[in-house]
Amino acid sequence: MFYDTSSYRLPMPGMRDDRDHAIVVLLPMESRRLIARGILQMPEVERALDSGIVLVCRGISSSYVVEELTDLRFDDRGHCTQGIVTDGRLASTVMDKAIGPWVFRDGKLSDQPFAEALHEFTATDVAIKGANAVDPDGNVGILSGAPDGATIGMLWPIVTPRGSHLISAVGLEKLIPSVPDAAKRTGIHVIKHPMDIPVGLIPVTSSQVVTEIQALEILTGVTATHVASGGVAGSEGAVILVVEGVEAVVLKAFELVQSIKGEAAVPMPELAAGV
Repeated sequence: MFYDTSSYRLPMPGMRDDRDHAIVVLLPMESRRLIARGILQMPEVERALDSGIVLVCRGISSSYVVEELTDLRFDDRGHCTQGIVTDGRLASTVMDKAIGPWVFRDGKLSDQPFAEALHEFTATDVAIKGANAVDPDGNVGILSGAPDGATIGMLWPIVTPRGSHLISAVGLEKLIPSVPDAAKRTGIHVIKHPMDIPVGLIPVTSSQVVTEIQALEILTGVTATHVASGGVAGSEGAVILVVEGVEAVVLKAFELVQSIKGEAAVPMPELAAGV
């Protein structure tokens, strides 16, 4: 479970809890930046960047990983994905403006085709992909309007039997009660009244999930607890976390979150005709 709190031991009655505490607020784009930095400090990712293949799939969250790895900056970030939820709709961006995916070999950006690199995967190689849903059991869900499941439909049957690393970058704004239950209620040929594209939710049950909780632990050593969500007037989708630990790591986490405040919103991409 990605909500595992086994490392936290409640103080015995009459004992003082000497852990330090802070509360932080992360907006969705700030969370993506934080999660990207956390992913890049995971041992399996560092190893693959040193010697191996790292595939970064198309996606808004994925684009932050690429920015942290390179000098690239995506002012047109909305075109880093195809399927997109924007303007209150399930939409698709125009293909001729597509940005990504990205292949890194031994830490260097490569022009090798994504599918070709994927077919070379071994157990120590890494694929990084965003998601549209995550549940308390660590399952993620990926919406797809493509009959073949698009990227995850290509990726999943290869990384799973080979024992490769699939890392899901997903913020807690996307938390739902149960991915398997939600998946049973979707489907391209099930949804009769879509807004605007009918989709299925593909459940992924064994990826390494990185939310704000894992990112803060990886980067600073704190224990983070999701305590609230939401807001208005630009704070819609906010995630509120309490971070705990010794004073030094709590201050490190607090300062880290402060340093990424003000991450720019994603501008509206050009959407496919008829969507």
